[in-house]
Amino acid sequence: MRVLLTGRNGQIGWELERVLQPLGQVFGLDRQSMDLAKLDSIRAAVREIKPKLIVNAAAYTAVDQAEKEPQGAMAINGTAPGILAEEAKRLGAAMVHYSTDYVFDGTKAAPYTEEDAPNPINIYGKSKLAGEQAIEAAGVPHLIFRTSWVYGARGKNFLLTIRRLASERDELRIVADQIGAPTWSRAIAEATGQILASCLSPALGGFWRLEEYSGTYHLSAAGETSWYGFAVAIVDHIGSNGPRPRIVPISSSEYPLPARRPANSTLSGEAVSVKFGLALPDWASSFALCANELGR
Repeated sequence: MRVLLTGRNGQIGWELERVLQPLGQVFGLDRQSMDLAKLDSIRAAVREIKPKLIVNAAAYTAVDQAEKEPQGAMAINGTAPGILAEEAKRLGAAMVHYSTDYVFDGTKAAPYTEEDAPNPINIYGKSKLAGEQAIEAAGVPHLIFRTSWVYGARGKNFLLTIRRLASERDELRIVADQIGAPTWSRAIAEATGQILASCLSPALGGFWRLEEYSGTYHLSAAGETSWYGFAVAIVDHIGSNGPRPRIVPISSSEYPLPARRPANSTLSGEAVSVKFGLALPDWASSFALCANELGR
């Protein structure tokens, strides 16, 4: 089976390239191999590889920059997933795609479920929602996984930023009124692999049964914390090269950014648990494993 993976050098994509190997021959593509901002590049790559599964782990993730570059964000996050889905449909293939907690406005007091109506409050969230809708409109068998606050040992993320700043500054002022669940990129990739394995039908010669499972699911760590709480955990677990910096909780209004953020980004994992018998661990336990690995 041929598997086309986009974003192979990203946080989730890098982990997926290893996890997906048991499913077949994995063709991991980076931006040089397939530019999601160029529709012809997408179609050419898919038609050359002829995959039975497309896993789209590439995305425009610069949340604040998206406010200045809405067309660029929409091209990569909104239009490109739809093109991938159309090509998958033409080949009789299936598709996996990653979306975000930022499709919600953050006003709900409880974790968001898949039945809650999206209402993004920034360009990034709007572009990711457009991608979800384009995949659904294509009619291809698909799994869309919404996740949150992704971090890992590579790329650009909150963990690595705080780790660096803790070695450079005496004080860190961190937003404490935005709640979510930090989710390790490895946990997302491994859960994806387990779910895909459960969707294979040996009786059908290894063909996907994704028609039975098609839909949007929340795939995020359990539990919740604030950016401030996450920063404290990072400094406590990983430390710094110098004295421990003082971490000060602040409000979102004290740290204005171009893009608004949801106050509540927590996602309910009940649907994934019921459908696939799988649950991601609590964010703190996953982070401890990642921190130990970084420490080594």
